[in-house]
Amino acid sequence: MRDFFAGVRYFARGLGWVARRPGQWLFGLIPALVVLVLYAVALTFLGIYLSDLVKAASPFADHWSSGLRDTVRVLMGVLIFAAAVMLSIVTFTGLTLVVGEPFYESISGRVEESAGGLPPEAGVSLWRQVLRGIGDAIVVGLITGLFAVVFFALGFLPVVGQTVVPVVAALVSGYFLTLELTSIALERRGLRRREKFALLRRERALSVGFGASVFVVFLIPLGAVLAMPGAVAGGTLLVRERFARQDVSARQDASSVDFG
Repeated sequence: MRDFFAGVRYFARGLGWVARRPGQWLFGLIPALVVLVLYAVALTFLGIYLSDLVKAASPFADHWSSGLRDTVRVLMGVLIFAAAVMLSIVTFTGLTLVVGEPFYESISGRVEESAGGLPPEAGVSLWRQVLRGIGDAIVVGLITGLFAVVFFALGFLPVVGQTVVPVVAALVSGYFLTLELTSIALERRGLRRREKFALLRRERALSVGFGASVFVVFLIPLGAVLAMPGAVAGGTLLVRERFARQDVSARQDASSVDFG
């Protein structure tokens, strides 16, 4: 549990870093706002047509009694929308990082400089970083999409589906959020996807603590936009102070992890 709460503190430190530098915070809001508008439109359309979608997905309930049919369809609607929100939160980060690569690269670099200086150049071009970022976002989106389907199905379990499953979903989503929020600093050190996954595996409690705290804040209306610069700053501090010493081990472990 100590590492879990250490991860939470890294997020708090990232928020503190941008709070002391409002110019950097405003700078980091720009790409987050752009992506927020896209997601807001998508979720609005989902909300408008959610009833039709649920009816189309549950023809088996057409001949049930009205009370049972309405209850099942309301539950399905809630779970579908909740799964969409969970998927949006996780993919929001990846898409925002891709769209705002120059913005968050600059913020991450300033965090490193304020903490003692940039690491040696890894010789990776900006375009190569962008392409890898897109690839990582697609992989994480697919994985979290599969988890969203699983959590959607588990949501139908009485009691457990409304208590335990949301907590597990937050922890799992947080784990992958950490992968995305540390990607810029890890790319700066020349690590690739398999090596990143190896690092998260070695520091699982720390990664979950950091990402889960970000996930909870992102659930707050506009939280994902307002906290995004601080999340990137916290992810950079996390890499610099905890993940960087695991680089060699991660490169050795990556051979046993095939995520590309």
